[in-house]
Amino acid sequence: MNTNSSNNQRYSKISFLGEGHFAVVYKARDLVTSRIVAVKKIKRRNDEEVSRFTTLREIEILQELRHENIISLIDFFGEFSNVSLVFELMDSDLSMIIKNPTIILSAANIKAYASMILRGLDYLHQNWILHRDLKPNNLLVNGKGVLKICDFGLATKFSSVVQTHSPHVVTRWYRSPELLLGTRQYGIGIDMWALGCILAELMLRVPFLPGSSDLNQLNRIFKTLGSPSASDWPHINRLHNHIEFFKFPGTPLRDIFSAAGSDMIMLIRRLLAMNPLKRCSCREALDMAYFSNMPAPSVDLNLPLASSPSNHKENIPPETIN
Repeated sequence: MNTNSSNNQRYSKISFLGEGHFAVVYKARDLVTSRIVAVKKIKRRNDEEVSRFTTLREIEILQELRHENIISLIDFFGEFSNVSLVFELMDSDLSMIIKNPTIILSAANIKAYASMILRGLDYLHQNWILHRDLKPNNLLVNGKGVLKICDFGLATKFSSVVQTHSPHVVTRWYRSPELLLGTRQYGIGIDMWALGCILAELMLRVPFLPGSSDLNQLNRIFKTLGSPSASDWPHINRLHNHIEFFKFPGTPLRDIFSAAGSDMIMLIRRLLAMNPLKRCSCREALDMAYFSNMPAPSVDLNLPLASSPSNHKENIPPETIN
């Protein structure tokens, strides 16, 4: 796939939006259409071949996706050692909303966010794509309250045939126990687990399982949710990094999420099932009583908004991105 190198001079920087391990994001203006966009400039890395492969995979996946709850790739340009991706501009992310003490998240708000994440994630899974890095920072929200899944740098395609994948995916706090135990054979369960952690965070307003290392993460999971038994997860002892933990009884979900109704507790229980084969799919989740019971999900325009990160950054001198 060739990049659109002719577009190098098309986008003019307005301000800095954010920076991650692998990319810097700018607010920019399309000099042809005057549209305001977000430009994700991939950083140069020592492992250039790996970087080229992951960037190409992200572009190919994004070009296939068309859904209201998936971020839209508008354009891309540059050479593979210096690639920029152009996206629709969003106003904030779910992490900003969760952390903002002035925002009150109602039960209807949380249900609306859960519904939008599930619809977007179901679209990915129905198209045989695993996201592999769901977390609040990768769930963007626009000025109309619409949530969109972003950052497909770790996304991969899967199939009904058993395949092996890298276990070194998903940010640790949202990583499922089978990944922490080193499995290379996994499916949609890793995304469903991450979603369960995100919904827990929406309710608690703090990260649910903030482990400091992979071992500590497993320990937190088992202490909080209870150690898995051989009957619950028959093949756990066959996983690559399996070790014997203390047998923790866990804390009842009702005690952790005291403000949640029984229907929400049931959804969380299905998402955070220790055995990945017992976790619900997106469609099963959307069919659960939680989404048909009152309150109804908030309509998009009634959802709380956090101020855009660009409002807190100094503007930078105008220049084209290349």
